[in-house]
Amino acid sequence: MLSFHSDPAIKEKYLTRVIAHRKADNIIQGTGWVEGRGCAVGCTLENYDPSLYPVELGLPEWLARLEDIIFESLPEKDAVEWPEKFLEAIAVGVNVEMVRPKLAIRRLDRLIVFQKSLAEKNPSVKEAIEQVIAALDLTKQLHQTEINEPFCNIESAWSAESAARSAARSAWIAGRGAAESAAKSAWIAANSAWIAANSAAESAGRTANSAANSARGAAWSSVWGAESANGAAERASYKQEASDLLELLKECV
Repeated sequence: MLSFHSDPAIKEKYLTRVIAHRKADNIIQGTGWVEGRGCAVGCTLENYDPSLYPVELGLPEWLARLEDIIFESLPEKDAVEWPEKFLEAIAVGVNVEMVRPKLAIRRLDRLIVFQKSLAEKNPSVKEAIEQVIAALDLTKQLHQTEINEPFCNIESAWSAESAARSAARSAWIAGRGAAESAAKSAWIAANSAWIAANSAAESAGRTANSAANSARGAAWSSVWGAESANGAAERASYKQEASDLLELLKECV
């Protein structure tokens, strides 16, 4: 599947549409598509149905769902400009599928750095957190293989998902018996393992929601890991996700 079905007129149609909706103040958060106003997906399609992106725009459904979760989580000013920036970043006639594993690797890299700092600060749950780090590394390797080879190895994806879910359980159990600060770190680690499991499921192609779920989980980790200003931490996480996505989309040729 190639973006905009390799037709510049299709890109122009939808880009012109979202620009018009922005100028008319029709792009709003929290609404799919109601009475001529709606979210990023709604104002692109003039209908809220992410499954129509492959049909109308030649873009995968997972990308539509990721666009949507980012839109709903950005500050209002950035959100209003997001649909336009998103479409502008995608060239006509390119395959955007490799953006998904590349974006997942960036997300996992941030989580690995974060988990290592948690492990050093909380020796009582260090072993459980190290299991999570190993699961994140395994999932990262899975995505790297996916980039280098035409097809994902389903058995490898299942193995990575299983390891991530096992690590999440271990971290959760460790957290239940730990002191407050260590428990918080263990629960953050468990959430990161859940993100890795979603990434592995995404590689296996089992759900179009996995990319959005992984982005959401990474944002939650940043919130739980913040000492203060949780709302700011969440917005910063989604702004990073948006920036990474645009950069990778622009690299598609």
